[in-house]
Amino acid sequence: MSGFRDDRLAALKTKIATLEAGGRADSESLPFGAPQIDDCFLGGGLALGQWHEFTGAGMEVETAASPAAFAALVAAPLARRGEAVWVLRRDDLFAPGLAGLGFPAERLIQVCARDEAEALAITEDALATIGVAAVFAEVEAVDLTAGRRLQLACEKRGSTGFVIRRRPYGGQERKTASGSAAATRWKIAPAASEPGPGEFGLGPPRWRVELERCRGGRTGAWLMEAQTAFTWEAGHGPHPLRLVPELGDRQLAPAEPIRLSA
Repeated sequence: MSGFRDDRLAALKTKIATLEAGGRADSESLPFGAPQIDDCFLGGGLALGQWHEFTGAGMEVETAASPAAFAALVAAPLARRGEAVWVLRRDDLFAPGLAGLGFPAERLIQVCARDEAEALAITEDALATIGVAAVFAEVEAVDLTAGRRLQLACEKRGSTGFVIRRRPYGGQERKTASGSAAATRWKIAPAASEPGPGEFGLGPPRWRVELERCRGGRTGAWLMEAQTAFTWEAGHGPHPLRLVPELGDRQLAPAEPIRLSA
């Protein structure tokens, strides 16, 4: 009897995943390579053909340095499949820095928009363009209407969107309607790097990562690092992000965020 229930539950999950992916039963996903993260997603990895939201806190609201770096690392394997468009409102993206993190900068197309409305319009057009695999958009907010338009654009060509919440010139936060059409929402904060055992100096860059929303899946929190940053050459290798190994197999109190290692 339990086996029958399990089969029905698996079939229901598959049906939900198909509906959420715009009716495409063969929708792809981008795994991180760590079961502790990939198991949070219904498809075993970050859903492609949808858009995802990345936010920060404090000064990151204006600079978006950590969310941008993390989003670029998440999308690095995907960007090698086609062109990557980065839509900005402030022309301060440092492409060599992205290349040092392992992002294929030769695939990068930068577009500087005049205002928020133009940035969203360019993002929508880029997502619906043949040959574009990933689109990054630095915008202040995405309301439900704009979010649905972005999702329709993703479904048109199968491109994946990475919305980086940013107020590039500071100021007061815009008031928008509650709710979001994003497939996932991430909160990224910088973390202190540590050299490896027996080593000195700075270690790989690290981030405290919170998956705050995951449609059809589970949330979670981890400490992650770009292990081979600034020594890694773009190629068809493993995902450039990994869980910090020093935290592996620790038993944490239930009240603490889950930070595990592969």
